[in-house]
Amino acid sequence: MTDPHYDITGHGPLLLLLPGGAGHPMGLGPMTESLSGHFTVVTYDHLGLAHGRLGEPVQDQRVQDWSDGARRVLDETLPEGESAYVLGTSAGAIAALDLAARHSERLRHVVAHEPPCVGVLPDGARQQAAFGKICDVYRAKGLAAAGALMTAVLEDRAAGELPEGQPLSREEELSNPMALQLAHVLRPFTSYVPDAGPSQTRLTVAAGTDSRGQLLYRTAEFLAKAQQADFVEFPGGHLGILQHPVDFAERLTRTLLGDGDRS
Repeated sequence: MTDPHYDITGHGPLLLLLPGGAGHPMGLGPMTESLSGHFTVVTYDHLGLAHGRLGEPVQDQRVQDWSDGARRVLDETLPEGESAYVLGTSAGAIAALDLAARHSERLRHVVAHEPPCVGVLPDGARQQAAFGKICDVYRAKGLAAAGALMTAVLEDRAAGELPEGQPLSREEELSNPMALQLAHVLRPFTSYVPDAGPSQTRLTVAAGTDSRGQLLYRTAEFLAKAQQADFVEFPGGHLGILQHPVDFAERLTRTLLGDGDRS
């Protein structure tokens, strides 16, 4: 087991950030900068893609390995006797849910932003199969076709004709974080279904305002009910953390510290 890869910035109570996709923290700098005045932000890079490991072999990923890795990061960074805030988005939100279920003892409040754990839905099996098809299309036709199908699935609409393309070589795949997500993260993570019932730690499930009427907004609403958690809207859509980093950071800060707890 390799040492976990992470970056630290800011001052204040610890906020563990679990990125989506293949866990690469690319593009998160503006949001973490906005958060750094309120929190010590620890950004976990599970595969080490931003820490010199892009291009190295990657295996199919397990949700439990991501959450165990996140716990190891907390063991290294969280002062004794303190508890952490957690934000996970997309695949990182699924890891955050598993972290809350299996390692809740040092967590203060977890925010799961648009986790694609679609198995909680009444039509969950169909939606899981749709994500499996995205992975199959990626293998057969490459990134553009898979991306077009993923957009249609997330928007809960028919895909129409997909663009033609070629599969990526293994070398091309290993150098592309989105390809790594499609090859090794999307299928196992969308197969994850959290247990129903109240979370062992304080949990907020979030969805973007631009995602209203779409698949992951519906998933977030169902999940919040199943986990007896709060439901909060955040700016933007599924990529709101990148689209509106400052507004996203402000909404997160209000969600976590709105009760006046700034210790």
